[in-house]
Amino acid sequence: MRVPPKMMAHCRDAARTYGKSDPIDALAVARAALREPGLPAARLDGPEREVRLLVDHRDDLVAERTRAVNRLRWHLHELDPSWDPRPRSLSGVKAVAAVAARLAGMEGMVAAIAADITARVGALNSDIKALERQISARASQLAPSLLALTGVAGLTAAKIVAETAGADRFRSKDAYARHNGTAPLPVWSGNRTRHRLSRTGNRQLNCALHRIAVTQKRCCPAAQAYLQRRTAAGDTPAEALRALKRRLSDIVYRLLLADSATTRDRASWPRSLT
Repeated sequence: MRVPPKMMAHCRDAARTYGKSDPIDALAVARAALREPGLPAARLDGPEREVRLLVDHRDDLVAERTRAVNRLRWHLHELDPSWDPRPRSLSGVKAVAAVAARLAGMEGMVAAIAADITARVGALNSDIKALERQISARASQLAPSLLALTGVAGLTAAKIVAETAGADRFRSKDAYARHNGTAPLPVWSGNRTRHRLSRTGNRQLNCALHRIAVTQKRCCPAAQAYLQRRTAAGDTPAEALRALKRRLSDIVYRLLLADSATTRDRASWPRSLT
C-alpha cells in the first residue's frame, strides 16, 4: 500500500519509542495501514513508472537549463549591459545561435565562459526536445483518450499517467480526487456550509489539472458555460475554477480507466494481430 507520510507522523508521536530509524518507520507505516483501510496500492514497475522516470529526467534537464541560462544572462550583462535576450527566448535554437554568433567576435575570459555556457544550453535544448518527443509518443500509446480532452497535450498527459500510476488502484473517482487534492474540504459553522481549498494530495497531479482547467477556461465553450453557472450561483472566480478542477478530476479518472482497459486488451491480443 502507499501510505502518505503525514499518516505516519501521528503513529511515531504516539509510540513508546522515540526517534527516527528504519524499524520505527516500518512500524509506523504498518500501524497507519491497519488504521486506515482502503489505501491505494503501491506500484513500483510497469509502463507508468517508465514514463515517470522520463518525465522526472526532463524536469531535471529543464532545471539545469534554467540555472545555465541565469548564469549566461549574468555574463552577457557583464559584457554589454544593454544585452538582454527576451524572457524564455534562450530555449529556442535561433536565439542560442544568435548569442553564440555574437560571442564569437568577442575576446576575454568572460566571453569564453559565456560561449561555453551557450554551447551547454544548446545541448540541453536538444536533449529536452528529444525527451519531449519520446514522452509524447509513450503518452499517445498509454492515454489516447486523455489526449483527446481539451487542454491536454503530450507532456500533461504523461505527467498525469506517471503520477497516477494506474487509475484502477483507486476504489472510486472520489478517492482519486482526494489523492490529487481537488476534493474540497468542508468547513462550516452554524447553518453556513462552505468548502475551502485543499492543499493536500499529490501537488504534481493538482498542477496538471490546474493547467487543463486554465486552458479550458480560455478556449472550451463547455467549461466557460460551467464557470458562468457557478459564478451566477454565487461562487467567486477562484471557487468556480476549483469546482471545474474537481469536475475534471472525475473526467480524467474515467478516461484513465478506459485507456488502461484498452491497453490491457491490446496486451492480450495474439502477436500476429499486433
